[in-house]
Amino acid sequence: MHLTAGRLDMRELVKSCKALSDETRLRVLNVLMERDCCVSEVRQALQISQARASRSLSTLYDAGFLRLRRRGLWSLYSIEKENLQEYSVDLIEGVRKALKDDETALLDRHRLEGGKRLGPDQVCKP
Repeated sequence: MHLTAGRLDMRELVKSCKALSDETRLRVLNVLMERDCCVSEVRQALQISQARASRSLSTLYDAGFLRLRRRGLWSLYSIEKENLQEYSVDLIEGVRKALKDDETALLDRHRLEGGKRLGPDQVCKP
């Protein structure tokens, strides 16, 4: 039994590392460390398509890094703070430190300040 539990932990760690192995997903985490965001705010901050923003958020959510809550028309994503494995907390902190002074990450955070929550009926292009 002990080996099975260890393998499960290893699989979860691999899933977490794979989720963080993409520049767009790192950039998404970067803006979510600033505040909760809906898909349209992530899209605007990163200047990417709605589909790409949604896929990146979904991957990070599936890996356990994010939580999702509904508020009216919006699905708001935030960093999961209560149910993370200890290693996941360390991974997120490592991302925060690595991107602190990164030029792209700084620009994304700056654009987030001007982002708007758009409803699902509003068509927006990157």
